Amino acid sequence: MPEFFNVFAPDVALRTLLDRLQRRVETTIVPTHQALGRVTAEVVLAPEYLPAFPRSTMDGYAVRARDTFGASESLPAYLEVVGEVRMGQAPDITLATGQATVAYTGGMLANSADAVVMVEHTQKIDATSIEVLRPAAPGENVVQVGEDVRIGEVIVPAGSLLRPQDIGGLLALGITQVKVRCRPRVAIVSTGDEIVSPDIAPTPGQIRDINTYTIAALVEQAGGVPMPMGVVKDDYEAQRQMAVEGLAQADMLIFSAGSSVSSRDMTVQVLHSLGPPGVLVHGIAHRPGKPTIIALIEDKPAFGLPGNPVSAMIVFRLLVRPTLYALTGCTQVPQPKTVQARLTKNIPSLTGREDHVQVRLSYADGELHAEPVFGKSNLIYTLIRADGVVVVPLDQGGLYAGTEVPVQLYD
Repeated sequence: MPEFFNVFAPDVALRTLLDRLQRRVETTIVPTHQALGRVTAEVVLAPEYLPAFPRSTMDGYAVRARDTFGASESLPAYLEVVGEVRMGQAPDITLATGQATVAYTGGMLANSADAVVMVEHTQKIDATSIEVLRPAAPGENVVQVGEDVRIGEVIVPAGSLLRPQDIGGLLALGITQVKVRCRPRVAIVSTGDEIVSPDIAPTPGQIRDINTYTIAALVEQAGGVPMPMGVVKDDYEAQRQMAVEGLAQADMLIFSAGSSVSSRDMTVQVLHSLGPPGVLVHGIAHRPGKPTIIALIEDKPAFGLPGNPVSAMIVFRLLVRPTLYALTGCTQVPQPKTVQARLTKNIPSLTGREDHVQVRLSYADGELHAEPVFGKSNLIYTLIRADGVVVVPLDQGGLYAGTEVPVQLYD
């Protein structure tokens, strides 16, 4: 079993797990309109052209472009308006030389029309005649057949995380169902004699269970299905039994607390006893969250997260979240949005350790500022008061006030 003080850099720790992880193969079919955030199980090809007919991109007049060549404000082209093509209807008019029809944004063009003149570039003479004040090029203000998507084109690769625009694009092509990876089920176990349910008034020495619910929310946000198993006391057999039950029902196991070197904290022994290869990492070069445990029980990943809520949430984002996406075969794990901001205070650190420091953002003197929110890792409101996090790399001994830094924003 890896020794606690043989710590891994966070990215090395994650790779140690992912290199051994088997991706999920279970799939299901869901309605496209309910597939937001799901990971596609197969490539999706366009079954038809989009658009399926030439469409106007402007309100104006459908014309034969050659009838407008040479038009100007001083020498306009005169066209006869012979009708309109209503929205949602196919044209029943074919333009002859010197003719035009009224065109609407998104509507079809009259037969033989190959351009649309914007209404701003015309002037009415009477009810059936217009002046065109600028020439139109063939194809101008027109979306051609297949200009957006061509039949047989890959529109969503396998392993894609479906976004709102993907949902719209699939439905635009009549794809009302999509095959996706099953959502990983995550068993969550909180440990500790001092932990009580949030609906219970704690007595001196007791604390309400925070981590079960914050971790469950993070799991759901990352596309998993949380399965809270409840709180288990500091008893080896009780914890092991809970772990066995969790692994039997879920695809991943998370223990909250019990990851330190305290003799009362036995998560590392429990996880290592459940099956090979067992504990892969016990300790990461990171603050907060140094005593984190990473294990693999046959083909199921397991984590021992620190009991302090700030540490647990940060380590989840760092290690558990990408593992959840990896289980589904997601090819591009969504990265946190970042902004550049100027530090208002020094951030101390030690080389050889990656620090994640909470910051609060504000605007001053025309630029974005990041104020560190210092606090111990058992103080949940240091996270609540923060807008994002600044990462101090392993090889830097801190950051100075006035330095412009990237801030990873919280969702």
